[in-house]
Amino acid sequence: MAGLKEVRERITSISSTKQITSAMKMVSAAKLRRAQDAITRMRPYASKLQEILANLSASLDSSEGGAYSIERPIEKVLIVAVSSNRGLCGGFNSNVNKKVLSLANGAYAGKQIDVLSIGKKSGEFLKRRNFNVIERNDSVYDNLTFDVISPIAQKIMDTFVEGKYDRVDVVYNQFKNAATQLCVAEQFLPVAPPEVTEKTSSTDYIFEPAKAEIVADLIPRSLKTQLYAATLDSHASEHGARMTAMHKATDNASDILKALKLSYNKARQAAITNEILEIVGGAAALEEG
Repeated sequence: MAGLKEVRERITSISSTKQITSAMKMVSAAKLRRAQDAITRMRPYASKLQEILANLSASLDSSEGGAYSIERPIEKVLIVAVSSNRGLCGGFNSNVNKKVLSLANGAYAGKQIDVLSIGKKSGEFLKRRNFNVIERNDSVYDNLTFDVISPIAQKIMDTFVEGKYDRVDVVYNQFKNAATQLCVAEQFLPVAPPEVTEKTSSTDYIFEPAKAEIVADLIPRSLKTQLYAATLDSHASEHGARMTAMHKATDNASDILKALKLSYNKARQAAITNEILEIVGGAAALEEG
């Protein structure tokens, strides 16, 4: 009977876990809807801003590109790692950490690498791996708005202009759908020149004031928007990953419960059968006596 007691306790424990994972799945589904709406509304604006900036930058000389377009030999690199504050979201955070490690051991091997983290998980992990985490921004998700991200982007831009870094990359999970998040590393600074293809069409703008002044205002705005969009992408990806992970955990709990209940019923039936046999055997012994 001790075996039956252990199985009962395990059934109770897994039933409680299943209730928790099911509730977390529903909460993440509700949060995902809001986060997905936010990034869906943001993408057209960010895309159009990038398109305008690309058209303007294509007609500028390199000297007119501004301080954010200066390319220097890559010796000092800043990686902006965008993760979450909480776990239980599958490989969401570990994918970001693996991408940072891949950059550090691959493309930027031998370079000076600093990390600025948005979200607690990457900051903690990379700190344990002896990365120089210069700043942690763990509270941005308490009220994720453009005004919260803008000062972070401005600080990154200032350090690049001052020459503290020759290259800045942003590593984050790009939201595709609830089940798919793609971990990417995007060049943030210097501003990459527009890609010229056969299908690229230039738009003839009338500039007021001068073109260089407009670009000088658009580039910082575009960079801030780029970082904000990456954070929104990551935020939506987090809830999608957590919803998927909790859905799988709930299904796994259901499968384990089914197997445990079957095992419990078999053991219980075997115990009852043994008791009946003992009773029958005892009765037969009494009759013979």
